[in-house]
Amino acid sequence: MATDDGAQIEAVRRFNRFYTQRIGVLEESLLASSFTLAQARVLFELGTGQCATAGELGSKLGLDPGYLSRILQGFVKTRLLVREHSSEDARRLELSLTPRGRSAFAALDDKSRETIAALIASLSRLQRERLVSAMRAVEAMLSSGEQARAARVTIRPYAIGDVGWAIEQHGRLYAQEFGWNDEFEALVASLFARFVSSRQAASEQFWVAEIGDERVGCVFVVRNDEDPKAAQLRCLLIDPSARGLGLGRRLVEECIRFAKSAGYERILLWTNDVLTAARRVYEKAGFSLVKEYPHHSFGHDLVGQIWMRTL
Repeated sequence: MATDDGAQIEAVRRFNRFYTQRIGVLEESLLASSFTLAQARVLFELGTGQCATAGELGSKLGLDPGYLSRILQGFVKTRLLVREHSSEDARRLELSLTPRGRSAFAALDDKSRETIAALIASLSRLQRERLVSAMRAVEAMLSSGEQARAARVTIRPYAIGDVGWAIEQHGRLYAQEFGWNDEFEALVASLFARFVSSRQAASEQFWVAEIGDERVGCVFVVRNDEDPKAAQLRCLLIDPSARGLGLGRRLVEECIRFAKSAGYERILLWTNDVLTAARRVYEKAGFSLVKEYPHHSFGHDLVGQIWMRTL
C-alpha cells in the first residue's frame, strides 16, 4: 500500500512539473508581462471584482498578509490601484483598479486566453472535451477533499493540555508570520493563566477545534474587565494547515452563541490592523470597529483596534 501511495504522489508531482512548465509559470514574470504569478492572481481577483478588500484577497488566495501588503503597496505606487473608504461603511477600506490597472488586467487576461488557445489548438474537438472534463474532475475531487476535511472539524470545550498547546501555538505562529517577539507569547500566557485560575464556568469558556485528533484552532470568552455586561473574545487562532475551511467563522459563532446564552448584552475583542484575515472574520460576524490607536508592542509599531457586536 505504501508503494502504491508513493507512486501516486510521484505521478501528481510529475504532472505538476509538466503543467507548470507548459503554461509558463516557472518564468520570472508571467506571460512575458511585468507581473509575477502572485501579482497576476491579485490583479485577476481585483479585475474580475471577486474581492474588494485586502482581507478578502488574503483569505481567498491564502497569501501571507505581509507579502500581500507589499504587492498592494507596489500596485498603489505604480498607479494600478487605489484604496478608498466604502460609501456604506467608512471603516471598510476597499480596493479598486485605476484605469491604468484595468488596462493592465485586460492585457494580461487577453494574453492568458491566447496562450491557452495556442496550447489546445492542436487538439481535436473530442480531445478538448476530454481534457476539460478531466480538469473538472480533478478540481471536483480536490475540492471535495477539502469539504470532507471541513466536515471532520469538531469544536469542543478545553481539556487538560489545551492551554499549554494554545500558548505555544500563538507564540510560534505570530513569530513566524508577523515577526512578533516573546512579549506576545508572554501576554497570551498571562491571559490564559488568568482564565484558568479565575474562570466562572457559567459565563466564561475556552474552545478547541480539532480535525480528527489534531488541534487546529482555539478561542475563548471571558467577562470584560470594565463592563460586566460585555463578553470579551480572546486569542482566536487558526493553524495554517486548517485555514480556508471556515473554521475562524465557526469559532467566532460559537463565542457569540455562548455570550448570548450567558446573558451578555454585547461582545468585544481587541486585535491589530495587520491581522487582516481575522478582521474579515469579525466583520462577517457582525462586529464593528469602535476604536483604534497606535502602539508599540511585540517589537513592532502597530495599530490596535477594538471591535464590538451587540447581542
